[in-house]
Amino acid sequence: MTIVRTETFRQIAATMVVAVFFVMPASASHAFTAEAQRQCTGDAFRLCSSEIPDIGRITACMVRNRSSLSSGCRVELDKGLAAKSHKVAEQ
Repeated sequence: MTIVRTETFRQIAATMVVAVFFVMPASASHAFTAEAQRQCTGDAFRLCSSEIPDIGRITACMVRNRSSLSSGCRVELDKGLAAKSHKVAEQ
């Protein structure tokens, strides 16, 4: 029972991590997608599980470990960061 609860918590935490991480972009077209979740959930657990549930620390960890991310997650991360940079530049 405890194992099931732990695994469920980890799945929920991973979903939240990836969702918040990719909601940062400015436009809906770059918002969190199922593809971003699919590409990055494993990386979030593999590289940044000790940072869960602190979203700021997870984000920093993912950026810091960019070179260790899977190629698909790196593409999604770059999209999110580019959109965020574009939003800041517009302000």
